[in-house]
Amino acid sequence: MQYRQLGQTTLRPSVVGFGLWTLSTGWWGDYTDAEAVVLLREARDLGITFFDASDSYGNGRSEEQLGEAFGNDSNVIVATKGGYDFYTYGEARRGQREIPQNFSAAHIRRACDESLRRLRRDRIDFYQLHNPKMDTVERDETFTCLDELVREGKIASYGVALGPAIGWEHEGVRAARERNIAGMQIIYNLLEQEPGRAHIAACRDAGAGVIVRVPHSSGLLEGHYTIDTEFAANDHRRHRPRAWLVDGLKKVEQLQFLVDARPGATIGQIALQWILADPAIASTLPNIYNREQLVEFAAASDVAPLTEDELARVQELYVTNFGLERSIENAQAAGAVS
Repeated sequence: MQYRQLGQTTLRPSVVGFGLWTLSTGWWGDYTDAEAVVLLREARDLGITFFDASDSYGNGRSEEQLGEAFGNDSNVIVATKGGYDFYTYGEARRGQREIPQNFSAAHIRRACDESLRRLRRDRIDFYQLHNPKMDTVERDETFTCLDELVREGKIASYGVALGPAIGWEHEGVRAARERNIAGMQIIYNLLEQEPGRAHIAACRDAGAGVIVRVPHSSGLLEGHYTIDTEFAANDHRRHRPRAWLVDGLKKVEQLQFLVDARPGATIGQIALQWILADPAIASTLPNIYNREQLVEFAAASDVAPLTEDELARVQELYVTNFGLERSIENAQAAGAVS
């Protein structure tokens, strides 16, 4: 496993991290808390030190799982998020629909204290505003509160996690330029590079680090889908246009040259290496559903990096949409929640 500095902080997360949404929300399968703790501890044993939760994942469940797995262990880096008011509206949540947000200083302070309690920690290493919109990025009260929490020692650093879907270019760029963020979490992958490139450039200029989620384009780059793949009724991918899967598989097929050049490596590992070719990116958060994927993705940093020629060839494919006609359906699918 390799480790990189997050922006200008002293944090050095593993380049492959673990996002707890797969274990705590029920959207990617049902896990008991005991099963989650076993998987989290195995991840640590494989060299993963960066774990990303949210107070709203399972209404506090992801943080409780982390607390049970690691407690106040200083050898792991714990990131979490706040801003969704599940204290008031948690019972009303249905599936992946958003609930009302609250980024007032009072709510953020309460949310942080509750997160610390569930995580069983004295301090949160990286605290993120969860999917803030422009009115929040412009809200001085929220960022003044975050600065106060740093001074009080409750959080070591803070940033923004953009979403829930691809987009939010202006929010991300403005946060990087005008707020004292240590890092930004974005959706970015080989098949979906915009507006991630704008976010990365803004973070690079500001000295902020980047955390990448959905690095496998909602599973397309994991290498397991076929034209016959069907998704469960509660899976958001089930509601995407058919063109998303059909065209996506055609694109992945054209990346086989990267696999051929690395015997034994998987397309899932190579997709992570493509992201890590940019030194501004501190860590990636692949979806981890089971032990097999955990072992596969944890080994991604040992795979040979992409060469300059390979990076250029991939970029040429992306710019030309892999030679495929751009459809309205696919454009709509790219904006879906991942």
